[in-house]
Amino acid sequence: MPAAIPGTPSLLRAMNDRAALELLLTHGPLSRTRIGHLTGLSKPTASQLLARLEAAGLVLATGTDGGRPGPSAQLYAVNPRAAYVGGLDVTPGRVLAAVADLTGTVLGTHEVPYAEGTEAVQQVTEALGGAVKAAGLHRSDLHRVVIATPGAFDPQTGRLRYASHLPGWHSPTLLDELAAALPMPVEYENDVNLAAVAEQRLGAARGHEDFVLLWNEEGLGAALVLGGRLHRGWTGGAGEVGFLPVPGHPLVRQVTRANTGGYQELAGAQVVPGLAAELGVQAPPPSAAEGPDGPEVTAAVALLTQAAAAPEGPHLRFLQSYATLLATGLASLVAVLDPEIVVLSGAVIAAGGDPLRRLLEAELAELAPSRPRLVSGEVQERPVLHGALESALAATRDEVFDTSR
Repeated sequence: MPAAIPGTPSLLRAMNDRAALELLLTHGPLSRTRIGHLTGLSKPTASQLLARLEAAGLVLATGTDGGRPGPSAQLYAVNPRAAYVGGLDVTPGRVLAAVADLTGTVLGTHEVPYAEGTEAVQQVTEALGGAVKAAGLHRSDLHRVVIATPGAFDPQTGRLRYASHLPGWHSPTLLDELAAALPMPVEYENDVNLAAVAEQRLGAARGHEDFVLLWNEEGLGAALVLGGRLHRGWTGGAGEVGFLPVPGHPLVRQVTRANTGGYQELAGAQVVPGLAAELGVQAPPPSAAEGPDGPEVTAAVALLTQAAAAPEGPHLRFLQSYATLLATGLASLVAVLDPEIVVLSGAVIAAGGDPLRRLLEAELAELAPSRPRLVSGEVQERPVLHGALESALAATRDEVFDTSR
């Protein structure tokens, strides 16, 4: 067994610096005394640490604790202007961009609807440029950008897979074109994976190392987090459960050409209106079904919201039947992965609320050998976009907070 490498003074200082910065992000403004107490550092060492971080532009003095005078009452916070990041959520209908400061505060957003004939690079640059302008910044101020798309870019070929429905994103030179158009480092990630990142850092999966996120909006998908890390698979296709063959629906062949599969055909948003009609559930008035998503998602959300509000009679039978369809595919994931929890996310599942969650959990208990706890996603507003920003922030903080260099 190799001998342990002793920590150098510069390394120990960098570790203390990072610990203090993380505490400030978690707790907000803290005094020198409080930082010393939480880190176990002496008052002189904590004072030196804060002076070092203030000189580096990473923390700011923000006032005093309760208005009390004296240096021990001075409060410090992470400097939000030390770095900025961008996140983009790409769907077939639009590109939505946001810019956040180093603390995660969103400073500006901009949405660009899809227009036929518009190139993907133009959509991205226009959306990001609008968000940067709304934040009062310049594009060169961004430290990093993370772009969320359906499917995944194959690490071997650089081409987008599992998302033939995304217009304009399948050119073999697209990543090179985007790199030439954007002056900062750019990373690409599956949209459902980023919804899981948002839940892991901000929502229902905090503190959980092994979980599955089941997503249902324009398509059925899943994100797999094992040992605290996203599992992407060899080609980036881990979690593309819409293609999963399932009982209850004929086999779908040539799935990549059809861009669908058994689980999608069994339990996707498009089956909800027909299922409701079969069970005598009337659709709500058209005005109540209006929304920003595609018509299939909008209709499914309206029906499930209505049923969850009064889960009795036909409404209850409708929710029960849909829970059975969802559980049919989810049982395969649970049997293979044995996760601690399953996070239910996406507009369609969220619309069913607690009534659908409880029914799905009961169905899953009968179909799978393990019994993970099912929890509703807590990041309700733009979870994919929040996940993109959180992913960009994690990498940026690793770089900016490294004071050992």
